[in-house]
Amino acid sequence: MNHKTILGILCIIFTISISYPQKSVIKKANEDFDSYYFIDAREIYLKIVDDGYESPQVLKKLGDTYYFNSEYTEAAEWYKKLMEKFPNDVDPIYYYRAAQSFKSIGDYQTSKKMMGTYASLSSNTEIAKNFMEGYAKLDSLVGIKSSTYEVANITGLLTSSDFSPAFYGDKVVFASSSGKTEGDKIHNWTGLPYLDLFEAEVDEDWRLSHPKPLEGDINTPYHESNAVFTKDGKTVYFTRNNYFKGRKRKSRQKLVSLKIYQATKMDDGSWKNITELPFNSDSHSVAHPALSPNEKRLYFSSDMEGTHGESDIWYVDILGNGSFGTPVNLGPKINTETREGFPFIGKNNNLYFSSDGHLGLGGLDIFVVSLESQGEFEEVTNLKQPINSNKDDFGFILNEEKKIGYLASNRDGDAGSSSDDIYRVWESCGITIIQGAISDSKTGRPLNGATVTLLNKNNNIVAETTTDSSGNYIFKGIVDCSKEYTVHAEYKDYSPNQKSTVTPRGSHTEQMDIELTPPECPIDDLGCRLTLQPIYFDYGKSRIRPDAEVELAKILEAMKQYPELSIHIESHTDSRSSSRFNLNLSERRAQSTLEWLVKQGINRNRLSAKGYGETQLLNNCSNGVRCSEEEHQLNRRSMFIIKD
Repeated sequence: MNHKTILGILCIIFTISISYPQKSVIKKANEDFDSYYFIDAREIYLKIVDDGYESPQVLKKLGDTYYFNSEYTEAAEWYKKLMEKFPNDVDPIYYYRAAQSFKSIGDYQTSKKMMGTYASLSSNTEIAKNFMEGYAKLDSLVGIKSSTYEVANITGLLTSSDFSPAFYGDKVVFASSSGKTEGDKIHNWTGLPYLDLFEAEVDEDWRLSHPKPLEGDINTPYHESNAVFTKDGKTVYFTRNNYFKGRKRKSRQKLVSLKIYQATKMDDGSWKNITELPFNSDSHSVAHPALSPNEKRLYFSSDMEGTHGESDIWYVDILGNGSFGTPVNLGPKINTETREGFPFIGKNNNLYFSSDGHLGLGGLDIFVVSLESQGEFEEVTNLKQPINSNKDDFGFILNEEKKIGYLASNRDGDAGSSSDDIYRVWESCGITIIQGAISDSKTGRPLNGATVTLLNKNNNIVAETTTDSSGNYIFKGIVDCSKEYTVHAEYKDYSPNQKSTVTPRGSHTEQMDIELTPPECPIDDLGCRLTLQPIYFDYGKSRIRPDAEVELAKILEAMKQYPELSIHIESHTDSRSSSRFNLNLSERRAQSTLEWLVKQGINRNRLSAKGYGETQLLNNCSNGVRCSEEEHQLNRRSMFIIKD
């Protein structure tokens, strides 16, 4: 199935005057062509040519059966033959179609030549003017790949043409001609089954899986495609052939137009209450619905009266209670004399759409323009390669926050097919950096030498580093985008801590500061870690009291069990007496404590001692302050610090 079916809001009714011996055969081919039965018409035209009968009309029609099915290689071949054999019978529009066909197969020089001829024959048309003004820009599109996005074929869902993806909560809905059973209706335009709407699950890599038809009354024996859902998931607008309540209706030209319908989701998950929107008509087509971010406006594509070209993009205001405003054309800035369709409105009110009237790489290209005056895209902007190709690219949707979405294209994909496939589009990674600072949660002090480990979602180590004197760390050049990472920090006997993140797409710096909680006992405070009572001294004395020996015995035992353990002894006095006397007294206390341990067999090299006098009081009992004996006693102490 080809998307041209759904873009079939153009009318290609030709007046034909042919004099061949096989008039009845040609009449049948022309009737099939005018009814869009291109496959049937093509077979007849090819048989006529094989029998040696050629005319400008037959070659035009034959080229068109390929052109309107996006088979540009064959279209270019037949248009070229038309111009070589019947140069005086070529209508200007065929130079345009030939230019588009040659551009779509990568022959840009021939395409320029054909478009130049078209411009010279149709200088008063907007599309010719646009071409002449943008001629120099064509080379800037060819072979210039955008570094912003990457594209991958993910069409391994069904067996036929899949296109027109739409966001549906955490799922994606798309159109496909697959899933039909033998005996179902075949569309004569392409010779493939009619389209239905399918919903698919989205995995962590944004690939689609487990597709199934939408439940309820949406799908019929004819075409359904191009859906858009309200944010609450309860209402859908979708495109369908002019088929309602079991009846297919045609225009005066006996063509089945396209219309937009609305459906409501029931409690059981099925879609019911199918209603036709009031601005539909049997005489023109309306298709490709899209909602504005606030859901107060519905955009669509149509060839209704007032259209600039073959199809334009329009909008209506949604007034509520099933009523809508008057359709408004978006005007010549967006719409051209050819085809514009497949609108999608991003969260930032950017309009993404497809067109073959603006300067592009191939058949349909994807463009963007801001609908707000101060928007990012003031002019219609081609999204370039790899989003666009030299084939048809359309149905683009994008999550503008996560920079990931989908498009449809008939470019050659992984499946090697020229039919329409769905492609995943995502912003390239760029340079992602994870950095931060490790600090003490109580004091805010940066922790120098903390170990910082980067883990992936499976808790495997990706990298490891240590913090600098400012407590900073950085991981650069090893982090992928859209991946889950955990930063784990440790420092001495602090409680470890960690933070997790999912890195975004594009160049980005992730700031991950982590605070670590210090232990109740500092790692170098041996007294605290061994639950020692303070070692106190009598006033003015430096001898070890019996109660102090009990606590010193604990330290002695620890040093015997851990031969690598070395300690520093800090001794203190209260504030009474002079500062000089107290400094000397504290030094004697420190040395008497050290000597006690030495006498018990501890190597002197493992010990150091120093007196601090009254410089480090534990309370406010300083000079001149009246304190009790118990309060002064608290300051007459020795502390034990583990040495590095």
